[in-house]
Amino acid sequence: MFFSPSFYVISVLVIAALVLIMASVRILREYERAVVFTLGRFQKVKGPGLVLLIPFFQEMVRVDLRIRVIEIPTQDVISRDNVSMKVDAVLYFNVVNPERAVIQVQSYLPATNMLAQTTLRAVLGQHELDEMLSERKKLSTDVQSILDTQTETWGIKVSNVEIRTVELTENMVRAIAKQAEAERDRRAKIIHAEAEFQASQTLVNAAQILGSIPAAMQLRYLQTLAEIGAEQNSTVVFPMPIDIVKPFLELLDKTGKARGANGATLVPPNELPLNA
Repeated sequence: MFFSPSFYVISVLVIAALVLIMASVRILREYERAVVFTLGRFQKVKGPGLVLLIPFFQEMVRVDLRIRVIEIPTQDVISRDNVSMKVDAVLYFNVVNPERAVIQVQSYLPATNMLAQTTLRAVLGQHELDEMLSERKKLSTDVQSILDTQTETWGIKVSNVEIRTVELTENMVRAIAKQAEAERDRRAKIIHAEAEFQASQTLVNAAQILGSIPAAMQLRYLQTLAEIGAEQNSTVVFPMPIDIVKPFLELLDKTGKARGANGATLVPPNELPLNA
C-alpha cells in the first residue's frame, strides 16, 4: 500500500500537535496550585482546574495546599536541671502561599522538618523536667508559635505541634519515684500535724466552755458515766474534781471545829472500841 508524502506530513503534524497539547495542558485538583514561570521568571499562581501553558516557554511547579503531618524524629534533649531524655513530636503544617513556598526556600518540606527539630531541642532545653512532664501542652504551644513565626516568610502555616513522648532513663525513673514517695510522706506528716493542731485547738475551746459553765461540766461527767455503764464493766473508776468535794470538806471542817469548842473529844471512826 502506497502513501503519498502529504500523508506522512499530516501524520507528523498531528503527532506534533498532540505532543504540544499534552505539554501545554495541565489539570489541577481542588487542593493543588500551579506556580507558573515564563522563561524562568515568576508569572502567576494558577489553579485549580484546567491550566494552559506555552510549550517550551512556560513551566510550572505543583504545590499541595493540604495539611501535612510530619513525625519529628526522637531528639536527645538536656533540660535546664541537667536531665537527659529523649523527646519526639508530631508537626502539622500547610502551605498558604505557593509562591513563597517555591521561591523563598529550596525544598520547604525537609526545611520545615529540620527547623522543627532544632526548635524542639532549643525550647525544651530552657525548661526543667517537672515542667516538661506537667506542662506539655504549654510547651507544644511555645514550639508551634516559634515555628509559625519563622516559617511565615516561606508561605507556610504551622497549625499545631504535639509532643508525644518524653522518655527518661531507668536511673532517672527510679530517682523520680523516690522523690514522689518522699513528697507523699512529707504531705502525710504535715496533714497529721495539722489534724493534731486542730484537735488540740478544739479541745481548748471545749475546756473553756465547760469551765465557764459548771452545769455543763456536771452533764459531761454524767454522760461519761453513762457511756462507761453501757459497756457492762464490773468496776467503774470515776474521777471527781476536787472543786465538787471541797464544799463538803469545808462543811465537815467547820462541824469538827464547833464540836471541839464545846469540849467534846473527837475520835476518828477507826479508833473507836469494838464493843462501843
